[in-house]
This record gives sequence, C-alpha cells and structure tokens, in this order.
Amino acid sequence: MLFSNMVLIPKCKSRVILFLWLLGIIALLNGSAVEARIRRYKWEVKYEYKSPDCLKKLVITINGGTPGPTITAQQNDTIIVELTNGLLTENVAIHWHGIRQIGTPWFDGTEGVTQCPILPGTTFKYQFVVDRAGTYLYHAHYGMQREAGLYGSIIVGLPDGKSEPFTYDYDRNIILNDWYHKSTYEQAAGLSAIPFQWVGEPQSLLIHGRGKFNCSTLTTPSLDAGICNATNPDCEPFRLIAVPGKTYRLRISSLTALSALSFQIEGHNMTVVEADGHYVEPFVVQNLFLYSGETYSVLVKADQDPTRNYWITSNIVGRSAPNTPPGLGVFVYYPNHPRRSPPTTPPPPPLWNNTDPRLAQSHAIKARQGYIHTPPSRSDRVIVFLNTQNTINGNVRWSVNNVSFALPHTPYLIALKENLTHVFDQTPPPDGYDFQNYDIRIVQENRNATSSNGVYRLNFNSTVDIILQNANSMSLGTSETHPWHLHGHDFWVLGYGEGKFDVFNDPKKYNLVNPIMKNTVPVHPYGWTALRFRADNPGAWAFHCHIESHFYMGMGVVFAEGIDKVGKLPSSVMGCGETQGLYRP
Repeated sequence: MLFSNMVLIPKCKSRVILFLWLLGIIALLNGSAVEARIRRYKWEVKYEYKSPDCLKKLVITINGGTPGPTITAQQNDTIIVELTNGLLTENVAIHWHGIRQIGTPWFDGTEGVTQCPILPGTTFKYQFVVDRAGTYLYHAHYGMQREAGLYGSIIVGLPDGKSEPFTYDYDRNIILNDWYHKSTYEQAAGLSAIPFQWVGEPQSLLIHGRGKFNCSTLTTPSLDAGICNATNPDCEPFRLIAVPGKTYRLRISSLTALSALSFQIEGHNMTVVEADGHYVEPFVVQNLFLYSGETYSVLVKADQDPTRNYWITSNIVGRSAPNTPPGLGVFVYYPNHPRRSPPTTPPPPPLWNNTDPRLAQSHAIKARQGYIHTPPSRSDRVIVFLNTQNTINGNVRWSVNNVSFALPHTPYLIALKENLTHVFDQTPPPDGYDFQNYDIRIVQENRNATSSNGVYRLNFNSTVDIILQNANSMSLGTSETHPWHLHGHDFWVLGYGEGKFDVFNDPKKYNLVNPIMKNTVPVHPYGWTALRFRADNPGAWAFHCHIESHFYMGMGVVFAEGIDKVGKLPSSVMGCGETQGLYRP
C-alpha cells in the first residue's frame, strides 16, 4: 500500500513535509507520463530543382531538402507531423517505416491501404507513438514518389536512465540510395507499356543524398549547358568527421528503388549491433549488405592511421550493373582537411553475383543474448508466397502465387471498417502453389497470371508463418533478390534456405532459440525465407517487395486482422473512392 511506510511527523513541520512527500508520490506515479514528450514537425512537400549527383532534375523535397529532416525522439514519445502537400499536381502519402502504429492504423501512411492520399494544397496531420527505441525510416508511399527524394530517418532513443548494451562516443546517421535521372512518371509509363520498357539500372548511388555522375558520359547535348555540373555543391561527397580513437555508432539504412548494396569503410571493421530496431548478437563485417527498407547500426572505431582520410563506398550487388559507378564518401580523420582525398583508390566491391557472403550475413543475424523475444513454438497458419514474373493481357507483372496485386480506389482499412464489401474482391488469394510440380529454376511455359485486390484475413492474435519462395523470372537463369517489408508488425526470421522450400522437412530446421525480429527481410535468388508473426495489431497492413518497380508491378499483398477492434476512423483519412461523403461525426 502507498501509505504503509508513513511515519509520525512533528506537528510544526508536518504540513510542509507531507506536502513535499505527496508531490514525490505523484511524480513517482506519473513518471512515465513525465518522460514521454510530444514532438511537433511542420513539413511542406514540394518539387525543387536539385543536383544530388551533379545532374539537375526535379526532386521532391521536405522543407527544401532531401533527405528530409531527421525525426529524433525517445521511446513512447508522440510524433505529430503536419504535412502540407505543395506538389500542386500530385497527391502524396508518407509511410512511417518500422513504426507499428499500435492503436493508430489509419496513420500508417499507405495510400490505398490505410488512407486516401493527401490532395495538392491541403494539410494532413499524422500523429502516432514511437513505442520502441531503434533506427527507422519514413518515405513516400504513393506511386513511385519515394525514389524522387521523399524520404528520411526516424531515430528513437531509450528513455532517460536506460542504456544500450554497447558503448560508443558519437551517433551518426547515413541513408543509402540509388538514383535515376528519368522521372517516376516516365518510369511508370514504361512499366505499364506494351511492349514493356524496363527502368534499367540507376545512374548513380547516393550516400546520404550525395553522389557523383560523370557528366562527360551524357550522350545527348543539353539545351541548358549547366544541367550537369561536377562543381555543384549539391553533389559534394558525403563526409563523416571522425576523432581518432573514438567509437562511432553509424545508423545505416537503405531506401534504394531497385538495388541491393554493399557498404564499407576502407580499412575499418564494422560490428553489427542493431537491425530494424532490435539488438543483434554482435558480429564483425568488412562489407555490410543492405536491402531496400533495412536499417542497421554498426560500431566503427577510428583506429587507423590518423594522418590520412579513407573511402566510404557503396556498390550494387545481386545485379550486373557496370554502368552504375560506386557511391563514394570520405571518412575524415580530424583534423585532416575534409576535402583531402584518400591517397588510395576506392576498395574493390564484393563480386556482384556471389551470393555466399550475403547468405552468410543473413544467417549471422541473431537476437542478442538478454534481448531475445522467444517466438511461439508453432503457428496457426502457413502461407507460402511464390514470387514470379508473369504477363497479364500483354503487360509484364510480378505475381504472388500467380496473382498480381492491384490497389482498389477505396482504401482497405476504411472499406473493411465500414463493411464496403463491394469495393474489393472478396475471394481470398491462395495460400500456396503447386509445390510438387513447379520447377523454380526454369522459365515457365505458361507465364500468364491473374490480377486481384483481395486480402488475406487473419484470425486476430493468431500466429502466422510466411514462406517467401523465390523462382526464375521470365529471363533464363535469372532470379532476383526481393526485400519484403511488413507494415504494422515485426516478425521473427526463422530461417533461410536454397532451392525449393520443403514443407515437411525445412520447418524442422527453424531457429526458435534466438531468431532476430525485423520488419524487412530479403529472399535470396532461387531461395526461401521463413517468417513468423503474431496477428495482434488491429488494422489492414501491406506486405510487399520494397523495390519500387516490383511493388508497382504487383508484388505485394494485404493482411486484415482484428478490424472489429479498430477505433473510430478520423475523417482526414477519407475523401477518395466510396469514402467521399461517408464520414458522419
């Protein structure tokens, strides 16, 4: 009881001491409320001419910059972002990647799934709680706008008085990206065209919004002589200033449109300690492999020769991309001049087609001792997703179990909550494919698929296993890496395998002891990845390949769970499809 330890107080001092004592009790009871803060941001999204890789093009910026402002908060803080759409001719929506949106599924920021898009000239308020410390992202989730520059970081620290299970002197943030010179409109038009026009390989790799395109390689003389300018300060290399002897926590994220990347700092080891907001049993790498949507923290000690600077590089792996130069930055040892180039050539990248080190890294990522969240020992439902390339009425599409995903005009969350059953297909998509007869290593004779906007309805609080199965595309001998991202949840990564998943024997090999939890995971060429999660967050949640062109071409699904437990939808998420005029206070 609160008052069991009270003592008798002399009458002359009793009132003052009792008052102070009660204040202490109130502070103790309200400690968690005192710690949590409200972080407010006002953003304007608009097009501006920028030259991230020295070539000037229209870029989507937030308050004039790309990457956008970093959101910095502590666990359990409330984030409020008032977003004004200044694009004039385009809608917009922003997804808070890795934030589970517990109790606020309508602010997940996924156009067509959880909200209607934000119309030009209007202001939309996102409000949600960041309930776990870690490294997260935000980015556009409307069309293919993410690759036009609309992205940034979310850094969530521990509450006051708590500490990480590792030590470092400084905390730095780096976002890796690939960069195209064609607009997203041009790319989308090609992907939807007959005959099909692939987006091709990116022109540059950016390290925190900066890259270097070789202007002399332009084949078409520009009408504007200044369209590509190697001396533009926008494309000065990214530089990280390091004090000799100090240890740096580098929060490294990937938001590539297409590419899998390797990241390295010349001459320095990196110790991986966090992945997607969860502590990793530490392991050392020279190359860190990242797939679009992933976040990592690595510890790097500035313990090399301090009289020189060192290269920071990113390179494409998993795709033959001889025309995309490496992304280059500089690891600057203080007090060397930041503009002093390293005396060496950039270190060679890993072989682009060697999957062994990438598989080894995937297998090495385990939950840190003392921070293990043990998964349920078995699942209630198993869904196998076969990832294939197909055709539908002459269009090239990506499919899951021979079904290519298409967004409806009325967002799923609203349709499900309001029981608008006619606005999307009520036939559930398939839970698997013909395991016995399908050969994942050949180009299929029948490449036709179907299109659907049906959803997977999951029993609330059930445990679900997802098997991601990779296969051959429509090009002989080609199987691509697909990073899959789940909204609204983290999942346990139970295992990876090569070849076709064996539904009878491979589950016996699952790691149920210390699997890492993540929100984004790769499925490697001609391989499989097994995930497990609890369907315990009421809402409608996208699960999709994080490659922009692949999701645009249909590589995704939607899960619905606990819809009857979703609270009253705010009117701000409505206004499109059959939600126009639907909301009644």
